[in-house]
Amino acid sequence: MSVSAPKKVVLAYSGGLDTSIILKWLQTEFGAEVVTFTA
Repeated sequence: MSVSAPKKVVLAYSGGLDTSIILKWLQTEFGAEVVTFTA
């Protein structure tokens, strides 16, 4: 069974460096649209 790459990802975004890196990585690695929630 193969797993397909996500087309859209919702990310709870703290605004920190680690979350910023993951955000760009998801876009680059999977071509995913990243929707963020910042509280």
